[in-house]
Amino acid sequence: MKVTSCAVSLNVDDVPASTAFLVEHFGFHEQMAADGFASLTRDGLDMNVIFLRRGLETLPADQRDEHAGGLILAFVVEDLEGELARLSAEGVTITMPLTEEEWGERAFQVRDPNGVIVQLVDWNGPTGH
Repeated sequence: MKVTSCAVSLNVDDVPASTAFLVEHFGFHEQMAADGFASLTRDGLDMNVIFLRRGLETLPADQRDEHAGGLILAFVVEDLEGELARLSAEGVTITMPLTEEEWGERAFQVRDPNGVIVQLVDWNGPTGH
């Protein structure tokens, strides 16, 4: 199998609100959009984040009304403390404080207007395992 690109697709109630959140606070830009749909990309990131409006008729019936609940959209960053300070200064509510796991992951979380969890993370775990 040859994979040529990657995307994550999330069902939300308000596509423009989630789109604006990633554009304003995380440097994404809209690549394609239509009623009930937006595909976002970010320079230097080889994946798209796609928002679909819940109830969209083009989705299979068993997926149509699902929400992106339980999913974490994680971004690995170089300056975790700097990003925490920046987002706080921009008025974004930190929904999980900066934590450090025993395996070396450090992370904090925010939520977009539709409740999608966005986690910023860095890895400082032991090497050689």
